[in-house]
Amino acid sequence: MAGERLYRSVADRILTMIDDGTFPPRSRLPGERELAEQLDVSRVTVRQAEIFLQAQGIIQVKTGSGAYVLDPSKHNGSLPNVSAFELTEARTLFESEAAALAARDISDETLGLLEGYLEKMRGNEREAELADREFHRTIASASGNAAVLYVVEMLWRIRMESKPVRKVYDSVCHDDADAREAEHREILDALRARDPAAARIAMREHFRRLIVSMLDVTEEQALEELRHKANESRERFLAGFEL
Repeated sequence: MAGERLYRSVADRILTMIDDGTFPPRSRLPGERELAEQLDVSRVTVRQAEIFLQAQGIIQVKTGSGAYVLDPSKHNGSLPNVSAFELTEARTLFESEAAALAARDISDETLGLLEGYLEKMRGNEREAELADREFHRTIASASGNAAVLYVVEMLWRIRMESKPVRKVYDSVCHDDADAREAEHREILDALRARDPAAARIAMREHFRRLIVSMLDVTEEQALEELRHKANESRERFLAGFEL
């Protein structure tokens, strides 16, 4: 588990540098030796992190040439065209069952990891987002089903990389940090109790609340757009009656 956490941490650090423009699209990443020295890890860990990022479609490793950052616009084009609501519905189906499977024999070490991620959700926006992702991914991994883990990771890829989906999620997650923490705490408590039914219910309730919040936000956005159009019409059609 320690080795896995390390290469995922290194992958996240590389991804941060890609996001902030240190390594822009189509640029070549530094060589393994240079990255290993820069990040203070082994070349093996850097290689594992690059393999993970390549599997996520973020970089491409060319034998004998190096690792290159993929163009986000081309990368995002490979994602299915789904709404935030469709994505959340799919996450509800898979992640609720993943939680139930994980609850059967989840290890104390994994519970400790989840507790750590829960604490990090109180951090800054970027740290909280990464901790949220790792919390859910760790539960999927603890399910012991590689197919479930693959699907959950793919759903999270859509969550993070589809601009329309991310816009809806961000509009909700920025305003409900306390609710998010409480819901994740309930999930963790159910897992700690090794109660599959309670874990399933806690995860489903988490997503039910998320969908309700998204509905509230999109409704308010639609009303705001309607008010804006109404004001434009009022100004246009009443302008000719001004003295």
